[in-house]
Amino acid sequence: MDIDKSVNFAPLSPLSFLERNQWVYKNKEAIMYGLQKYTYGEFSDRVQRCASALKNAGIQSGDRVAYLCPNIPPMLEAHFAVPLLGAILVAMNTRLSPDEIAYICDHSGAKVLVADTELAIPLDSHKEKFSKIETFINVIDEQAGFREKDAIFQGPEYESFINSSENNQLPWKIEDELTPISINYTSGTTGKPKGVMYTHRGAYLNALSGILEAKGSVYMNYLWTLPMFHCNGWCYPWGVTSVGGRHICLRTNEPTEIFRLIREEKVSHFCAAPTVLTGLSNDPAAKDGPFPQPVTVMTGGAPPSPTIISTIEEELGGTIVHVYGLTETYGPHTVCTWNPDWDTLNNEDRAHLKSRQGVPFVITGECDVKDDEMKSVPWDKKTQGEVMMRGNTVMAGYYENPEATEEAFRGGWFHSGDIAITYEDGYIDLQDRAKDIIISGGENISTIEIEKAISSHQSVLEVAVVAVPDDKWGEVPKAFIVKKNNAKVTSEEIIEHVKSKIARFKAPKYVEFGELPKTSTGKIQKYKLRDQEWAGREKRVN
Repeated sequence: MDIDKSVNFAPLSPLSFLERNQWVYKNKEAIMYGLQKYTYGEFSDRVQRCASALKNAGIQSGDRVAYLCPNIPPMLEAHFAVPLLGAILVAMNTRLSPDEIAYICDHSGAKVLVADTELAIPLDSHKEKFSKIETFINVIDEQAGFREKDAIFQGPEYESFINSSENNQLPWKIEDELTPISINYTSGTTGKPKGVMYTHRGAYLNALSGILEAKGSVYMNYLWTLPMFHCNGWCYPWGVTSVGGRHICLRTNEPTEIFRLIREEKVSHFCAAPTVLTGLSNDPAAKDGPFPQPVTVMTGGAPPSPTIISTIEEELGGTIVHVYGLTETYGPHTVCTWNPDWDTLNNEDRAHLKSRQGVPFVITGECDVKDDEMKSVPWDKKTQGEVMMRGNTVMAGYYENPEATEEAFRGGWFHSGDIAITYEDGYIDLQDRAKDIIISGGENISTIEIEKAISSHQSVLEVAVVAVPDDKWGEVPKAFIVKKNNAKVTSEEIIEHVKSKIARFKAPKYVEFGELPKTSTGKIQKYKLRDQEWAGREKRVN
């Protein structure tokens, strides 16, 4: 007997969240950005108009649309408008250099670039590198003081662009839930970014996972402190929408402004890297007392210290939810799920337990710590292995890079490159990063990329870059350099040289000149450099 599969099966897509809310919460406020406020009915209408305008501009199913925007309404709308056409969203890191942005646009084959005026200004002298872009759309944020005269690209202004097309009510349905919904570029361990492909299915499930762990609801007021370009904002553009929550957009992360919005807009949830939490705890506004309402703070990107967890919870009254993942796992994949047995512990012990990376989300799939033979390490709190994941929210693969995809998926698991131990209760705890990636303030920085930039300086003979501890950013790059004979160069000159080559935030914070430790075969022993820096921190702490 043939039965229509639509009777008991529907492809999963985050698009269904807004399709439902356009009538269920038609008159409820969905987005607030300064003086701009949109209901879910208006949100839906703007998404439909944006999608229709992109369609009129020639965007078809499978095409890539690049966005270079801060956390303002157009970036949020992109998460629905682009996939509504079956197209693929490429949300780019707003802190990258012009060369890196041009590379991503070229590698992804993006036909359209939607760029915020302020963020586009550094691209002015690099326009020739964007020759393959067919349509430029200028996002002019008047609330931030920008006007049409500030736009550097020839193309329509965003509001005029979306209003140029009627709301044609494009269907919210997709045929295949494994269709790519976005490509997120990550530096990985090489200088060239790799495009991580997310699917409609994975985005749908991770969005629900995050909201479930954060206990989100229709009453949530979510503050956008986490960049929407970062793993699609950990899928929260879709997650907050799934429950009809309120998106409070924020252009820049200023601690004082964050405190103001938390207090005036009754913020109930936000996500942030530990460095943002450090900034909040040290801001003068923190002295005004704890948050006036319960605030759930989901943090990840780098292991938060027990100290910052304790500060946010005990002094400001927030509730920390610690998560861990990578760009390749749609952002968070594990969470340090709270156990009621811990309620009676003292603050120090509670914070220590909560600083672990924890267990897989209910919906995401599996996470394990395995040895070189792909065997699970014992839950003994000491045996190290590599963190590996598989399941619903592991990437579809690297865009146009089958070799890297095969390597990442060897043995039927995604290899994170992170080293961890497992506690007796099954919770994992990161110990080191096997790939030498530095996570500074939630941003991934490749040591190899920095080393290449430093090596291009005429005075440098050899260089090694490692992560060193930093109270504000968690960890930052430090360069150890062997100078060429008779070369005269200062630390400041090296740092400025790097800033001229790659994104400024990737430049080393410290530079030390001297000899490098090596093996008998001449390989630099980075672990010795790293160990001496972190050991020095332990001595200072003790």
